[in-house]
Amino acid sequence: MNAADSAWIMTATALVLFMTLPGLALFYGGLVRARNVLSVFMHCYALACLMSVLWFLLGYSIAFGAEPGGIWGGLGKAGLGGVTADSLAGTLPEILFFAFQMTFAIITPALIVGAYVERVNFAFLLLFSGLWMLLCYAPVVHWVWGGGMLADGGIFGETGVRDFAGGIVVHETAGIAALILAIMLGARRDNTKPPHSPGLVMIGAAMLWVGWFGFNGGSQLAADGGAAMAITVTHISAATASLTWALWEKIKFGKSSLVGLVTGTIAGLASITPASGFVGPWAALLIGGIAGILCQEAVVLIRNKMRVDDTLDVFAVHGVGGIFGTVMIAALGAGTWAAQLGSLAIVGAFTTVMTLVIAYACRAVVPMRVDAEAESDGLDLSSHGERAYDLTS
Repeated sequence: MNAADSAWIMTATALVLFMTLPGLALFYGGLVRARNVLSVFMHCYALACLMSVLWFLLGYSIAFGAEPGGIWGGLGKAGLGGVTADSLAGTLPEILFFAFQMTFAIITPALIVGAYVERVNFAFLLLFSGLWMLLCYAPVVHWVWGGGMLADGGIFGETGVRDFAGGIVVHETAGIAALILAIMLGARRDNTKPPHSPGLVMIGAAMLWVGWFGFNGGSQLAADGGAAMAITVTHISAATASLTWALWEKIKFGKSSLVGLVTGTIAGLASITPASGFVGPWAALLIGGIAGILCQEAVVLIRNKMRVDDTLDVFAVHGVGGIFGTVMIAALGAGTWAAQLGSLAIVGAFTTVMTLVIAYACRAVVPMRVDAEAESDGLDLSSHGERAYDLTS
């Protein structure tokens, strides 16, 4: 065990959890109407709790177990079987590696929340998210990070896919699932209302930015120059994408918005995530500069051309950003085209099929969407019996 590595990953674990609680909760909460803000907080908080328990019971073993064949890790480490305080994963205590990866299992289903806020049935959200994490996310983790079929020595030969911190594993899977669920649910009955609190959006985005240092820098699994470089390129990409998003808004609409600026931040963070361990600062400047415009145009395409109410633009920002960053790894010579594009296709197809199967199965058990009256009243009151604001004053 290396004490410095362990101390850094303990810090990174806290930073990644900070991304969901409170970062993502505030970012998403500020983007919805005032009558739904508590429901968004509830979704993020409840998912953090549920994913933690499921990761302990089954998810970690499926992702990082030692089952041969490269498809899944098996159940040998279910309930942390065989893992003690003395077990090692590289230079880290394995229990720390478990905890670090648990925070990724928390935020990935939580990202999907943005696609169906303001209309989803809470019971459906919990049932779908739990099954999706175990049956879709955890197997993909094994394929890419657990030595499975997409890693080095797998189906793409000696050089497997390069995905440093989750362009495929986190952002592609969450983005595709979000788009599918948004289509299945249909549009909100009133989707013309602006975000109730751009200030909360900015605070949440700022927390995500800080937490992302643990997300990407921690994925080095060591306290070394590689982790420092990952943090640096993460910051440069986020800053550049924020500026290009705001500039593109100014060119197109005459004004740059705060919500647009910070959404650009998230686009830059998502896009650099898969490449952050393989590229330098100039490449990060390029990736972030393109991402701010590319993801904004993806928002326009999905909202206005495809007419899909992916409420908080999960696919356009996270899905497109993660896919773009994964492709750029090959374009910049840090990975092979076959492995990068092939893995995107395999994981995309698997995620699509699994999301549809799980969603239809869950919909057969519990309603997917609240009724019209509950949606009109707002999910804060109709689903949880609470209000964040007095909407009559």
